[in-house]
Amino acid sequence: MYSKLDPEAAAILKQGVAIPAHPLALNAQRKLDERRQMALTRYYCEAGAGGIAAGVHTTQFAIRDPRFGLFEPVLRLIATSIAECERSSGKRILKIAGICGRTKQALKEAAFAREAGFELGLLSLAAMPDAGGPELIAHCRAVCEEIPLFGFYLQPAVGGRALSYNFWREFCQIEGVAAIKVAPFNRYQTLDVIRGVAESGRASEVALYTGNDDNIVPDLLADFRLKEGTLHFAGGLLGQWAVWTKRAAELLQAIQVCRYEGGRGALDILERSASLTDANAALFDVRNRFAGCIAGLHEILQRQGLLAGRWCLDPDEDLSPGQLEEIDRVCASYPELQDDSFVKSNLDRWLS
Repeated sequence: MYSKLDPEAAAILKQGVAIPAHPLALNAQRKLDERRQMALTRYYCEAGAGGIAAGVHTTQFAIRDPRFGLFEPVLRLIATSIAECERSSGKRILKIAGICGRTKQALKEAAFAREAGFELGLLSLAAMPDAGGPELIAHCRAVCEEIPLFGFYLQPAVGGRALSYNFWREFCQIEGVAAIKVAPFNRYQTLDVIRGVAESGRASEVALYTGNDDNIVPDLLADFRLKEGTLHFAGGLLGQWAVWTKRAAELLQAIQVCRYEGGRGALDILERSASLTDANAALFDVRNRFAGCIAGLHEILQRQGLLAGRWCLDPDEDLSPGQLEEIDRVCASYPELQDDSFVKSNLDRWLS
């Protein structure tokens, strides 16, 4: 029996929300900074996020390493903080947990996530690089018995693997699949997912979310017209949206209004695409094959006061040479992307 998403959560997913990928807050000793971890969650909730993804690449996969033992404490802390925000605001915020590893590990993580209050598991298949289609589908079916699934096409540059149109068609036929994060950073592979969803027979039940940080605005504006029907991305689950989240939520809302009004204002929205992609290139360290992508996000959050530093669990993981200058450049060039004033006016309360 597959786990299925409750109707309210499913409706929120299909309507489309902004979902930031939650970073890990550390102190100078590279230990969990609970105060700032909670402040980050409060920021996302109040900035307009409709969901939060934790235990994902942006949270650092190393939290699962027994040396750190942070997977369960961090996810519990984030889930607790989200629940507090829900009680104070009356707004439902979806909780998505990253699920990794081969089947035994993935099942353990999924069971914990469900017990901790997460509604969906964002399932990475990076740990199965040589598995064939039937093995991958069997793995997905097993995990879906523990928690409803948010599929994940992770780009190979940060550890993902190629996944075919046939895989996505079969994946979507699993009854407990509720959404897919499409993040191969590749237009052809993005279309493989779109076709797979369209031809699965469950397009009305599976929400599409862009994870293509290099193509956010065009993804969200586009209609994909196939003989089976027209599909579109409902929202985004993005590392880029871990920073400047209020502006991200406003952008998604503007796009949704544009779509509702038959495309009115689409050209004005599209003008924002190049600046957002340029900013993402600096933050994600595209010049160095994404080596500094987590540190780049931390740099912005540190500047805003949400993080005390840009420390990662790996002492060798930091900004790449020249990346700081690129971040300075895009921050100076695109003030309209930033939500510094919003953070400044609320930071003390979030940290209290």
